[in-house]
Amino acid sequence: MMYDVAIIGCGIIGAATAYELSRYDLKVVALEAENDVADGTTKANSAILHAGYDPEPGTKMARLNVEGVKLAKELCDKLAVERKEIGSFVLAFSDEEMETVKALFDRGNKNGVPDMKILTGEEVRAMEPAISTEVVGALYAPSAAIVSPWEFCIALAETAVVNGVEVRLSAKVEAIEKKDGSFLLHTTAGDVEAKYVVNAAGVDADKVHAMVGGHSFTTLPNRGEYFLLDKAQGGLVNKVVFQCPNKDGKGVLVAPTVHGNLIVGPNAEGVEKSNDVNNTSAGLGFVRRMSVKSVPGINFRDSIRNFAGVRANTDKDDFIIEESSAAKGFINLGGIKSPGLSSAPAIGIEAVELLKGCGLALQKKSKFVDTRERTVFRHLPAEEKAKLVKENPLYGRVICRCETITEGEIVDAIHRPIVPRSIDAIKRRCNAGMGRCQGGFCGPRVHEILSRELKLPLDQILMDEEGSYILTQPTKEGK
Repeated sequence: MMYDVAIIGCGIIGAATAYELSRYDLKVVALEAENDVADGTTKANSAILHAGYDPEPGTKMARLNVEGVKLAKELCDKLAVERKEIGSFVLAFSDEEMETVKALFDRGNKNGVPDMKILTGEEVRAMEPAISTEVVGALYAPSAAIVSPWEFCIALAETAVVNGVEVRLSAKVEAIEKKDGSFLLHTTAGDVEAKYVVNAAGVDADKVHAMVGGHSFTTLPNRGEYFLLDKAQGGLVNKVVFQCPNKDGKGVLVAPTVHGNLIVGPNAEGVEKSNDVNNTSAGLGFVRRMSVKSVPGINFRDSIRNFAGVRANTDKDDFIIEESSAAKGFINLGGIKSPGLSSAPAIGIEAVELLKGCGLALQKKSKFVDTRERTVFRHLPAEEKAKLVKENPLYGRVICRCETITEGEIVDAIHRPIVPRSIDAIKRRCNAGMGRCQGGFCGPRVHEILSRELKLPLDQILMDEEGSYILTQPTKEGK
């Protein structure tokens, strides 16, 4: 079968591109190396829709951030993705840093960021009492928002599938042959031929580009480490709290999450391997020291998980969104670091326009699904809960007590357009296992439900990536 477009990678950029392409009468396939979408950088970042004051005016990054964050908010509302528009601060601790704040304010105005203000330290603490008394002022950007990044990616990918896109999981691209008018992609799940290719491979985008003879950019992987704190800390601040940015990024932040937790981090450390997501004592120590400079009252004894993600920094200062000079019809979406999550919907549109410029014929479908429904039991009024339980008793059985996630929600997640293959894939879809015990109590029940619904033996159910088996053999035999 000949596809019109093959997308390599189904993180937030690949999913956004698939969603936009699904508007048209095309044969599209998204090839994801992992066994789930949103399983790379997309699941390990700060979960913020940035206002857009940070990128240099005139860059792709600046334009697509401002355009993308507006689209992202609209899409989240359409596709039942949790997001909250809470605003952000950039804190200054000195007169010198106030000059940086003023520069960001000017930059944001040039980029078209709405409603920004420069506040005094007293004004900041009136809005956020937990912020340090050492803060002398701040930039306030009320349009910044928080989101569940993996939910956003899954929603875009699921909707693309509903509209006819094929998503192949565990399909790592290992080699690409350029043919006359097409590309032959050799993957771990078989060969795929397509007229056009979109390279959305994240931290491995340079390696994928090299498969067609392209060497125009090099990924410089940059690891960021985080603390995730229990909901007991979730109300400590009500806005995203940044420090003044530096050459390594936007600095260590403190922010609530859409699920009611507190996230703290990241640091920024260059690493050799694109998959190096190890936590280190030095990295986490740095995050702790820097975060309490902004919010002294953080209680790290309420930490429930540490994690790390790798940013796709490159040797270029801007997003790389262009047709490859090495291969006609091959589109690179590389160097998508922060603010990639915020920019993703606009990048997806940009990718489609590039494909059109390469010769891809675009005919809009007569029917396009742009909404998605999802039941979040804990958010329902009491009378709706009672009605739902009466209709389906599985919704009356709470599996994850930390997050109040029911068996009905888990079963629904299993039978959605992209089938989850692991316990962590369930976590990303309905939050089971995200609470204080981190799946210590609900994990075995989720394991059993997956086995039952997928009709797989218990020892074939994974924790997350391929090979992460939970059970290997029976501990005892008997009748």
